[in-house]
Amino acid sequence: MTKKERFNLIFPYLQERYGKPKCALDFETSYQLMIAVILSAQCTDARVNIVTKELFKVVKTPEDIHNMDLETLEKYIKSTGFYRNKAKNIKLNAEQVLNEYNGKIPKKMDELVKLAGVGRKTANVVLGEVWGISEGIVVDTHVKRLSKRMGLTKSDNPEIIERELMKIVPKKYWFVFSHYLILYGREVSTAINPKCDICIINKYFNYCEKEKAEKQRKKVAKKK
Repeated sequence: MTKKERFNLIFPYLQERYGKPKCALDFETSYQLMIAVILSAQCTDARVNIVTKELFKVVKTPEDIHNMDLETLEKYIKSTGFYRNKAKNIKLNAEQVLNEYNGKIPKKMDELVKLAGVGRKTANVVLGEVWGISEGIVVDTHVKRLSKRMGLTKSDNPEIIERELMKIVPKKYWFVFSHYLILYGREVSTAINPKCDICIINKYFNYCEKEKAEKQRKKVAKKK
């Protein structure tokens, strides 16, 4: 089965299951969303929402971060992990947005990724969620795991995974497909103890094919 054939079998089920998914991160402005995604690195969306519930009471624009001292920002975001580095990036990011983009979040990938703390993942989320612009596919830990299990990639490199998925997935589905994989990765095809017994699409997964082959190999070896 080709990668494109796998996608064509899997996508309709995910589309029916999730429809038009809502962003898991809470935000009111495009700037807040960018900050939330930066904070989500090595942290759960649930924890980020707890942190930003308080942070976003006082932070709505880059000016608010500019006027906040570093130690105060660190206290707000400490529980998201790697908070010192995140705080430094967020402060520098605010200066860049204010000085280079007149306080407005740029709408182009090549400009977004120049901002401190912003990689392709963050840029893709902001572009897709705020403006409906698809310049790539969001690759987080769930997308990385599921795209390998589905046999859509063999790579562990997010940039390579993104490029390979972009060749398989029609552009109009780039943003929503990553949403679907994230949701399915949280609910069913989890990192530890995936719920294969309730997964009705794992028959198309390369991961499951390998698991079945390995079980059969062990069964034959045991008989010998």
